[in-house]
Amino acid sequence: MASAAEGVLEQARRGLDTVLTSFDTSYVWQYTDLRQGLRDLYEKAKREQWNATTELAWDTQVDPQAEIIPAAFNPLADYEPYKKLDARGVARFNHAQLSWQLSQFMHGEQGAMLTASQLVAAVPAIDAKYYAASQTLDEARHVEVFSRYLAEKLEWEWPINPNLKGLLDLILTDARWDLKYLGMQILVEGLAMAAFANLYQLAREPLIKQLIHYVMRDEARHVAFGVLSLAGFYAELSEAELRDREEFIIDACWLMRDRLIGDDVADAMGFDRDEVREVVLASPIMQQFRQLLFARVVPNIKKLGLLTPRVRRAFEGMGILHFEDSDPAVQDRAFGLSA
Repeated sequence: MASAAEGVLEQARRGLDTVLTSFDTSYVWQYTDLRQGLRDLYEKAKREQWNATTELAWDTQVDPQAEIIPAAFNPLADYEPYKKLDARGVARFNHAQLSWQLSQFMHGEQGAMLTASQLVAAVPAIDAKYYAASQTLDEARHVEVFSRYLAEKLEWEWPINPNLKGLLDLILTDARWDLKYLGMQILVEGLAMAAFANLYQLAREPLIKQLIHYVMRDEARHVAFGVLSLAGFYAELSEAELRDREEFIIDACWLMRDRLIGDDVADAMGFDRDEVREVVLASPIMQQFRQLLFARVVPNIKKLGLLTPRVRRAFEGMGILHFEDSDPAVQDRAFGLSA
């Protein structure tokens, strides 16, 4: 009989990674108690289903080492080891940066797919189950398109960042259904929307812009799903329960703000990890980007009643509190995402 260690090694060889999850699965026998907001969102989800195989221009020619993202937005532009790169080295760096970013998007979408499938079982309302089922399909399609673009166009895929993996594991293994919403729909999906919007605005390659826009259309609904489902929920929690949610929000936001730096890219380029981290964190471009990531998260946290004095202080320390009165609907309309 194989040992547990041998089993783990075999899983790794097959590209598998297993975590133990446990949560209550809820049947709902009341099929007619549908909330208007979620019912409308589910109808919109059905109308906006799309086939990635036929609706994206996969015949587009892509040069993986081209300047798909303008050089002006490179946080390492003044980093001496980068400045010493020849044209071939710069092209490899461009290739590495974009493929790493899209790989993290892909891995995050798989985490979202698994979380949505858990919500189908866990949520105690039939309309939420309907929508979570539709989101599971959406997320599967997102994994599909990022995987295909990485395989066929960039020909370079990266492993998941350990910090992102840790956050996804935390969401998937928590037994409380509201933490799955809060972690995925509000935080991870909210941050992803901002990152997608940034890439959509910057990218010069038409296929990735088309792909990202389709994904953003779905993700805007997913964030709205979380906000609608959790509306009023946190007003009923005890002080201890609310404290747990505060700690989760603060820890997750610090993690996503400062730890997705791209250490793997530094290694691939022969750069010093610590130096790269220092340069990236100090870069005005990246400081602005890390703040903009939270433009949707902060107002939604406030809308749910979770912008408590403790969370407010943490957000002020992160430099993101000024987003509290931003309107995600305005952001959506700017990208043509409203119905």
